[in-house]
Amino acid sequence: MEATSANAAMTPEATQPPKPAPQPPNVIQKTYRAEALARIQRASIVECGFVERLVVFWSNHFCISAGKGEPTRIWAGSFEREAIRPYVLGRFGDMLKAVEQHPAMLFFLDNQQSLGPDSRAGQNRKRGLNENLAREIMELHTLGVGGGYSQDDVTSLANIITGWTYAGRLGQLGAPGTFVFNANAHQPGAQRVMGKIYDASDVTQGEAVLADLARHPSTAKFIAGKFARHFVADDPPPALVARLADVFARTDGDLKALAMALVDSEDAWKAPLAKMRSPYEFLVASGRLLAQIPNDPGRYLGALNTLGQPLWAPAGPNGFPDSNAAWAAPEGMKLRLDISAQIASRLADGIDPRDLLELIAADAASSETRRTIERAESRQQALALLLMSPEFQRR
Repeated sequence: MEATSANAAMTPEATQPPKPAPQPPNVIQKTYRAEALARIQRASIVECGFVERLVVFWSNHFCISAGKGEPTRIWAGSFEREAIRPYVLGRFGDMLKAVEQHPAMLFFLDNQQSLGPDSRAGQNRKRGLNENLAREIMELHTLGVGGGYSQDDVTSLANIITGWTYAGRLGQLGAPGTFVFNANAHQPGAQRVMGKIYDASDVTQGEAVLADLARHPSTAKFIAGKFARHFVADDPPPALVARLADVFARTDGDLKALAMALVDSEDAWKAPLAKMRSPYEFLVASGRLLAQIPNDPGRYLGALNTLGQPLWAPAGPNGFPDSNAAWAAPEGMKLRLDISAQIASRLADGIDPRDLLELIAADAASSETRRTIERAESRQQALALLLMSPEFQRR
């Protein structure tokens, strides 16, 4: 019996180490996925999708990247909810301030590392001024390239926004994860930006610069051009851009007025449907067409990664491209076809693609598209072809 017991003790099961305890849920990834699901669900069920389109536009204009690190990954959704969504029908200046003071933007463009050279913290540490945020405020967020600013203006603005940071986990400067102004890191003294002197010694110095940049004529032109390019055409009608710039300037950056001016413009409606839907727009439109309300973001997130537009994660601070050339490349279209076939394989039963074609295009559907769908060998093939049709791929 003793030998038998000894042999039993030496079986593989007995000699294997105990299984490790299950890993606790990754809070960062869980938060990111929950925020993604909320965004996709809202886009899928909202009755009028125009406001959601505005959210996507402004979120890409003032983009951060969830790929920068754990802070931006966990903050990506809250950044959009807190700094973008409340202002898409408000004032540009208010959105600008909310964006530049959000912890996600401060981390993404390294402003929490920026120290005024003559500040108390700057004199005691080796780290110095970081111009990333200041440069992108001028180049990408407001004035645009060629908007009339110089390198000296960038440096002055970088000095002005030293001390703009966020409270850390220990909460020494404020509630963890909130915007704070750290006077010890702020460069003291007046600064000149684009010919104007800003002499406040606290957070209001930077806020005054942002307010003036929001009202600058170059900002009106830059925003109007980008807005028309997104919603109308890669090369939008000059008269439309001029009208939008005028509305932006006259209304002090009223974004609702800007959107209404676009909707009311004949130039916007006369333009042919030439804009290729981005991967996100394509996937959301597919879900809306097929009445799909996702309860898990996995399919969408995986497809967005495949198609080159990972959610809230552009490759750089200039955001995802907004041109046909970026999204109509042969390899990208092949991937869309693969995903269209996957969607059709799951959802084609009980659906008549010919009825859906009437829903999305009606009289605008070309005879070629109609014939292609009618001659499909199966409903599954017909639905995949419908999703890849010019009437659906363009907007």
